[in-house]
Amino acid sequence: MIVKDQLHRTLTFSETPKRVISLVPSQTELLVDLGLVDSLVGVTKFCVHPSGLRASKTVVGGTKTIHIDKIAALKPDLIICNKEENTKDIVSACEQIAPVWVSDIKDVAGNNEMIILLGELLNVKDKAKHLVKAIKKAQNEFENKLSSQNLAKKKVAYLIWKTPYMGVGKDTFIDYLLKLNGLINILEHKQGRYPEITLNDLKQADLILLSSEPYPFKNQDVLELKNALEKQVHLVDGEYFSWYGSRLLKAFNYFETLSLS
Repeated sequence: MIVKDQLHRTLTFSETPKRVISLVPSQTELLVDLGLVDSLVGVTKFCVHPSGLRASKTVVGGTKTIHIDKIAALKPDLIICNKEENTKDIVSACEQIAPVWVSDIKDVAGNNEMIILLGELLNVKDKAKHLVKAIKKAQNEFENKLSSQNLAKKKVAYLIWKTPYMGVGKDTFIDYLLKLNGLINILEHKQGRYPEITLNDLKQADLILLSSEPYPFKNQDVLELKNALEKQVHLVDGEYFSWYGSRLLKAFNYFETLSLS
């Protein structure tokens, strides 16, 4: 079986992979939702969904640092990575052990492609198609509701880090979802996908969103920015803005509860 990943790299398999390591938390959740929990032999310390999964699997490190000896000991048939989550060095090291399938996701279309491709590779094609169909339906319903409201677009800044503040720029999955919510990302003109910013950069925003991850912003951070800028500032669940895969199916309902536009 010859397949390609989302970087258009060619991988060859003699049979359907039976022992899989996932180095991407959101894709770990996806594999479980596709019914592949028994095929998963290794995960990262950040693979928190579903709860309790890490207790039954071997934790092989994080997304940026791995224990290559643990990965080798598991004798995987397939290792799943992501272009943004994992480094080139990690991919190269893992390729010495097993084929490495790398995703590259910047929008919902890329997300749905990833689900279909993994479904075909791991012999759960029908489940993958069903999930993609459900995601497309949820997205369509969300966009229709949003367009019917005909609201003015707010200017937003989405922050992922503090000391220094870092936000989300263009060419990112989060940026795509912000625009899907009818928002204007004021940081898209900044250099870099996750630019370092100052309070002065935030003055043109109507709304500032503080993510729960990777930096765990708290209510105190909301108060600090509100007092400094006199802007609307909200905490948001970063998983719904940055986790692709099956998590996206729940994200549209979450976006509705926020009423961001």
